[in-house]
Amino acid sequence: MPTPPPLAGGAHGPGALRPLLGTVLDALRQGAQDRGGPLPRGGPAAVADRLRHAVGDLLPTHGTGAETALRTLVRALAAGAADPAEPLCAAHLHCPPLALATAADLAASALNPSLDSWDQAPAASALEALLTTTLATEVHGRGDALITTGGTESNHLALLLAREHAAARHQTPHIITGANAHHSLHRAAWLLGLPRPHTLPTPAGVLDPTTVADTLTRLTSDAPGHILVTATAGTTDAGLIDPLPALADICHTHGARLHVDAAYGAGLLFSTTRRHQLAGLDRADSTTLDLHKLGWQPAAAGVFTVRDPADLHHLDHRADYLNADDDTEAGLPDLLGRSLRTTRRPDALKIAVTLTALGRTGLGTLVDRVCDRAHDLARQITTHPRFELYAPPTISTVLFRPRTAYDHHIAHARRRLLTDGTAVLGRAQLDGRRWLKATLLNPHTTPDDLATLLKLVEGTASP
Repeated sequence: MPTPPPLAGGAHGPGALRPLLGTVLDALRQGAQDRGGPLPRGGPAAVADRLRHAVGDLLPTHGTGAETALRTLVRALAAGAADPAEPLCAAHLHCPPLALATAADLAASALNPSLDSWDQAPAASALEALLTTTLATEVHGRGDALITTGGTESNHLALLLAREHAAARHQTPHIITGANAHHSLHRAAWLLGLPRPHTLPTPAGVLDPTTVADTLTRLTSDAPGHILVTATAGTTDAGLIDPLPALADICHTHGARLHVDAAYGAGLLFSTTRRHQLAGLDRADSTTLDLHKLGWQPAAAGVFTVRDPADLHHLDHRADYLNADDDTEAGLPDLLGRSLRTTRRPDALKIAVTLTALGRTGLGTLVDRVCDRAHDLARQITTHPRFELYAPPTISTVLFRPRTAYDHHIAHARRRLLTDGTAVLGRAQLDGRRWLKATLLNPHTTPDDLATLLKLVEGTASP
């Protein structure tokens, strides 16, 4: 019988990993050189063809060995990647991860704790408890938090808790959201069997407090029940922030719960100069945070916070082989109610390493840098005779369009840049018009990079 391949953990794991890491790092470098820009050239069919040619048979009769497999597949993946570390890759809320967070994620993978029972993750569960308390305190001044896969799971939890609160009172749950809200809220309502959310228009891009108050008044008189208002701090299209203090006041007056989807905007908490933009967030009953956006973590690094820790008791669940009652009574921590998932990674490690290494000042500096770059880009657009700016940036998203182009020209220009592999921009449909979207999350981006981006757009978007 051949000797089994080495494992990543245990006393001998680091020695087995060391030469493989060298192969991986070389392959990443070579793949980036092969790509030569923010995106591979040629479009979907060309990228798929190159990948198939490079990889060959994924399940050969006899394996190629670890070094060859790593070198081939990692290089092919890097060569065909949309790399958010490239300054001209600026389409989505898709951040370039910090090297230190990525290194921490390697340790998490090597140790491979599973946070569904304490005996699989003794130290990891204790670290997660420290981290979630820290982040809940950062948001609410108290409370608790769960680690999630991102905004979709966190928003799902918010609606799940709203359903359980309503059920405890034998009431019908009602969800109020804005047209500016993330699609995951509507999907969560569908998955949970809740009534379709009351979606309010947001002609100015954010919720109007008067409209919310009028809707709450109507619902409490016509269809009494438990009501959850969902607000957004950092909309996907334009990075706008709903008027949180006013919404918190209205929810308090009407006895409604408030959930704030701050998946994008929560990073502003770390900035001493921009934290005020999230005034009122602490009054939310629950919040969504994504540290794989303005936190520079490898995905996934989502967080769901609650102001009242008792809210999470609705998630309690029993499986005898994971959290038997007598084990819990004997003092073993119960982890099964800390997530909708069973097996899950110790994503707390990379977040904790980043918070400890950089501190509030270091993270705040990164947030300020990308927000400052967004204002740099906005200034370049407003002084350029051929471009139109949608509005000054609220966080780090900038919407713009060529003045003389029609919507179909803008869509074509974006796809042309993607096919050429020269720049990655998003798109948004606001005020009945199509806009190009630059989401700046790379703290190494320079004003010169932004000037290059505009020049590329100018060269492709002409009617």
